[in-house]
Amino acid sequence: MTTAQHARNVVDSSGWLEYFTDSERAPLFAPAIEDAEHLVVPVITLYEVCKKVLRERGEHAALQIASMMQTGRVIDLDSALALEAIQHPLPLADSLIYATALRHGATLWTQDEHFKDLPQVRYFAKNSTG
Repeated sequence: MTTAQHARNVVDSSGWLEYFTDSERAPLFAPAIEDAEHLVVPVITLYEVCKKVLRERGEHAALQIASMMQTGRVIDLDSALALEAIQHPLPLADSLIYATALRHGATLWTQDEHFKDLPQVRYFAKNSTG
């Protein structure tokens, strides 16, 4: 079993985009994304990823990706989560993504440096593939 299969996981938007474009960094995020049973998807991540895909590749591609992302457990934004998110000194979407991970006892898989030293984060520096 991989690390991803032992606990819940959240993948931030950039990780999803790496995976969906099959970039050289896609294998970093594949274990978490492909373990749908333990995958938690913040609704803001669904929004960010699908909006970018809609803009760049069109509605059909965005709908396909939305369907794939929804194989995980999509977590809606509610007032309690919004209030939990304000505790984190991160941009809006990142605060909501991180608060969702913490609420669900999940590891956040990311390549965004501002998450690097936070608890429950699996950070992949952009200058490496491993």
